[in-house]
Amino acid sequence: MTPRQRIDGATNGGPPDPASITDARRVQILRAAARVIGDRGFGDTRITDVSRAAGVSSALVIYYFGTRDRLLTEALRYSEDVFYETISERLSALPTAASRLEEIVRLSCEPSGTNGMPGSWVLWLDLWAQAVRHPEVSRDREELDRRWRQTVSAVVQAGLDGGEFQPVDVDEFALMLTALLDGLAVQVTLRDPVVYPEQAFAVAMTVCRDRLGPAWEQAPVRALPWPAGEPRDRRRRSASE
Repeated sequence: MTPRQRIDGATNGGPPDPASITDARRVQILRAAARVIGDRGFGDTRITDVSRAAGVSSALVIYYFGTRDRLLTEALRYSEDVFYETISERLSALPTAASRLEEIVRLSCEPSGTNGMPGSWVLWLDLWAQAVRHPEVSRDREELDRRWRQTVSAVVQAGLDGGEFQPVDVDEFALMLTALLDGLAVQVTLRDPVVYPEQAFAVAMTVCRDRLGPAWEQAPVRALPWPAGEPRDRRRRSASE
């Protein structure tokens, strides 16, 4: 089945496939929810806002997701799936574990989203806030964080197996790096005047070099692209405003 057929819900010119229609509508709602929540914030997002953006009824949104909390969680999960698909595509073309880990760090520090989606860090801010008081959201947060650490662990383990990295406790390093990236990404997302994407990337890569050894010495780290429309010296501009 082609992507167009999945969206249209038809195969080989035959009648629409109900399962395909259901999947397409669900994705349509999730993409709209991610955009609306990313723009407005979870607290200011209503079911009607999402339904209007998706071009469906509020009843259909409730039918698929039940509550706003569930819609937030599933929107983030969908955004994360897009993020991991992008990671998988980019990493598969890279020859070494060092270059793959560098790419993960780079994607984590980029404030823009992928494939037309808002940056998932914006949604993470709302999810963390809801997880503090809602056990169901907290469980989903644990699952998503576990996936994040496992992604880093797999690349680090491959680097150890291939002799690229010096010995390190894989789980401990993955916990440290993901926690560091989470904190830096929050500052970048909040547009902190002294934590900008290039600096966040450099800080994280310094930790990778210090803990994993000289894997990057022969191939210098590439600079992170500066976001379009963003003043390059945000610190100086902020201080003068």
